[in-house]
Amino acid sequence: MRHFILIVIISFIYHDSISAQRGQVYDDLSLHSQVLNSERKYAIYLPPDYESSARSYPVLYLLHGAGDDQTGWIQFGEVLHIADKAFNNGDATPMIIVMPDANTGKRGYFNDISGAWRYEDFIFEELIPHVEEKYRIKGKKRYRALAGLSMGGGGSFIYALHHPEMFSSACPLSAYIGPSDIENMKTRLDPSESYSDEQLESYLDQHNALRLIESMPTDEVKSVRWFIDCGDDDFLYEGNSLIHIAMKKKSIPHEYRVRDGAHNWTYWRASLPTVLDFVSQAFHQH
Repeated sequence: MRHFILIVIISFIYHDSISAQRGQVYDDLSLHSQVLNSERKYAIYLPPDYESSARSYPVLYLLHGAGDDQTGWIQFGEVLHIADKAFNNGDATPMIIVMPDANTGKRGYFNDISGAWRYEDFIFEELIPHVEEKYRIKGKKRYRALAGLSMGGGGSFIYALHHPEMFSSACPLSAYIGPSDIENMKTRLDPSESYSDEQLESYLDQHNALRLIESMPTDEVKSVRWFIDCGDDDFLYEGNSLIHIAMKKKSIPHEYRVRDGAHNWTYWRASLPTVLDFVSQAFHQH
């Protein structure tokens, strides 16, 4: 009898250890960027079975907001706990999550107007090739997704619209969709910078998500699966609502969610499990 009880106890312990496997987070990684002539940091989440398997994984590029860095989603977003729970419970397929730092020296996910600071080029020419070679990542559109909050939500919109051939899903959360017009854009420029209205208009056409959705071929926008989420008390609700309306008018399939909440981590932590589930739907075989 004692022998039987011991076996049962051991089996429970073994089952718990297997079912509660933990992923790994590395939050101070870097690579040298020739495009930006500087060291650029990034963080990465590796799923629970990464070290014990030889398989390749889909990837989610997860972008932080203004004022944060590559550790934001780790420290405040609790990505380790939330992702582990989703994967261990079978609510999402295990994936690698890459979190770049867009707050070193200059803030933002895009090239600047002058072309002197080319952060978007760094992402596509250096960071993505670097991590997809270094880690066991399935480097195809179907297995690559984007998500981000606030400034990073804007990055998610623009990256997916600039490169719809690269991403199966995009999940902007509480997204800043870009300056509404030239005058609004001028208020965001450094006082030492001076550009013509033509330069500003051209830049705006490529960095305002609403303008891009209205001007791009509809089939290109449709080739990305969209999940858009913004709280009812969020100060960025209007831009997200306008995106939703523009997509409806062009019959672009998308998921649009407005929940009770504001522009804060409480809202975004609640969004992340849904994001992991949503991007997993593209990663799965149907």
